[in-house]
Amino acid sequence: MSSHSLEEEPHGLPKGRVETLVDGVFAIAMTILVLGLRVPEGDAGPELRVRLAALLAKLATYALSFVMLGVLWIGHQYQMHYIRRVDRPLIWLNLIFLLAITFLPFSTALLGNCYREPLAVAIYGGTVMVAGTFLLLHWRYALGNLVVPDLHANVVRLLPARIFVGLALSALAVALGFVDTRLSLMVFLSMPLVYLVRSRVDRYTQR
Repeated sequence: MSSHSLEEEPHGLPKGRVETLVDGVFAIAMTILVLGLRVPEGDAGPELRVRLAALLAKLATYALSFVMLGVLWIGHQYQMHYIRRVDRPLIWLNLIFLLAITFLPFSTALLGNCYREPLAVAIYGGTVMVAGTFLLLHWRYALGNLVVPDLHANVVRLLPARIFVGLALSALAVALGFVDTRLSLMVFLSMPLVYLVRSRVDRYTQR
């Protein structure tokens, strides 16, 4: 191998195993969410509607967290599209990011059971904020020397911008929880709508 070829060899390790681990953890976390729901016991009839109504809070938090996990997975997927190699610090950033992901089913169950408690709102919002923070650090670190060459400046700017929006909304929801937790839930439920809007970074996504 020539010295020129060695200089072109990207620094770090292949990223395939990191992507496989992340996909597996997200799949498990999204599946575990539904285990927090229990089918109402008893015969069908008017009482069934009452028992189902009692599950509305848990159903709402389940749907919210499923979409939230989807948003975080998409964000990680977009970052990995532009990252060509990984190294040890980036692997650890991924692991801490996954730590927050695996904790989200617990904070979801807590919020579903205690949605009137500010502490439950704070734990849920804090979990989302930790995940978003380490996703942001993941991107910032990778920009050092692990991304593809000649990365467009708009990609560098737009990818973290969407993360900042999520962090700001989560912080707002936590703060509102100490006033009225219903306001917090409204903010949390509106967050997925923000990410359903097509991002301008899509135009720069190429194979």
